[in-house]
Amino acid sequence: MAQTKRKRQTKHRGNAAGVVESRGRTGRKPTTAEKTGKGMGATGKKEKALARQDRPPTWLGAFYRSMIAAVLMLLASLFLLKKPGEAIALFPIVLLAYVPISYYTDQWMFKRRQRRKAAGGAGKAST
Repeated sequence: MAQTKRKRQTKHRGNAAGVVESRGRTGRKPTTAEKTGKGMGATGKKEKALARQDRPPTWLGAFYRSMIAAVLMLLASLFLLKKPGEAIALFPIVLLAYVPISYYTDQWMFKRRQRRKAAGGAGKAST
């Protein structure tokens, strides 16, 4: 006859006081970063920020940044103009103006950072 109750996978590890002690890690081997417990410390965050700065700018990133700026401008104009129709009409104009400004500013900063990096890392780019 088939067994109806499923057998337990591991032993119950309770002691006399009723405290269950864990067996420890049973999966994959921990990496060196996990062993030291540092994980993504200060150096990891700094390296990640530098890696992000080394990526060239994209139009999509400029659009997202411009969208945030345009929404902030919309909120400010709603409070200052007191005319919602004018504020809403200003939103697409501001968005269309901010996208290329944001992209070309990012591109200028990226090229400047790359020049400094190629010149020997003088300035803030090397730190």
